[in-house]
Amino acid sequence: MRLLTWNIQCGKGCDGVTDLPRIVAVARQTLDADVFCFQEVSANFSRFGDGVDQSAQLAAVLPGYSAIFRPAIETMDREGTLHRFGNMTLSRLPVLQIANHLLPWPRAAKVRSMRRHALEVTVQASFGAIRIVNTHLEFHSTEQREAQITRLLDLQEDASMSPRQAGSRHDEPYESQTVAVSSLMCGDFNFDVADPQHALIDRASRPGLNYRDAWTANRPGRPRAPTCGIYDRVQWAKGPDCRDFIFVTEDLVSRVRSIEVNEATDASDHQPLALELAD
Repeated sequence: MRLLTWNIQCGKGCDGVTDLPRIVAVARQTLDADVFCFQEVSANFSRFGDGVDQSAQLAAVLPGYSAIFRPAIETMDREGTLHRFGNMTLSRLPVLQIANHLLPWPRAAKVRSMRRHALEVTVQASFGAIRIVNTHLEFHSTEQREAQITRLLDLQEDASMSPRQAGSRHDEPYESQTVAVSSLMCGDFNFDVADPQHALIDRASRPGLNYRDAWTANRPGRPRAPTCGIYDRVQWAKGPDCRDFIFVTEDLVSRVRSIEVNEATDASDHQPLALELAD
C-alpha cells in the first residue's frame, strides 16, 4: 500500500502560480500512490485557489480514484454560494467508510485561528481494513493544537476499544459500519519533531494500539528531512523545518517499507511525503 500526503497550499507554488495539474503531476511522479491525502483544498474562496472548486478539479485530474473532500470551514454568502476549505483524500483502494471529525477550537475568539478537522477514510488494503486520518492542525495556537491532538488520540483509543466490521447490508445504517483498529494518520501537524507535542503522539501509551512516527519506525536515528521552508523563505523566514508527518499504529510499524520526502519540488511551500507499507 502506497500513500502520499501533502499540504498543497491550494495549489500555489513558490513561484506564486496556482496550478493544480502541476500538483498532481508532481505527486504522481513522487509516488504511484494508492491514496493521496491533500491539505489546504479550497472551494470558491476568492483569495485561495483562484476562487474555483478545487475539490472538483482534483477529482477530474485523478480519474480512477474515489475522491472524498470534507471541509473544516463551510460558509455561504448572500448570493447562496457555498465556500469550503479543508482536506481531501483520494483512494483507488475500496472505500469502506467515511467520517469527518471537527477538532476542538478552544478560545477561538481570542487568537488568530481557524476551524480544523480530521478526515477519516477507511479503505480495504491487502492486509485488512485501515483507517486513514488526514488532518491539518492549528498553526498559531499551541493550546488549540494540543486540544486537537488529544481529540485525535481519543478517536484512536475509541476505535481500539470498539472495533466493528460491516455486515453484508451496505444500504442499512446499522449493518454498514466499519471501525478499523489499524490506522495511519498523516498531514500537516504544525509542530516540529523536537516539540513536546510530537511526543504526545509518538510516545502515547493509551489502551489499545498507539501511533508511532513512521519515519523513526523505518530507520531509527535517520536524519529528518525538512518538509517545509526549503524554497519559500517569506512564510518560513527561519528556513527549512519538519512539520508534516505520517504516524502508523503499532501493528503497522513492521510493515513500513519506505518513507521519503520529495525535497526537489517547489510546487507548494510544503514537500510531499511518501510512504509504502508492505503487504
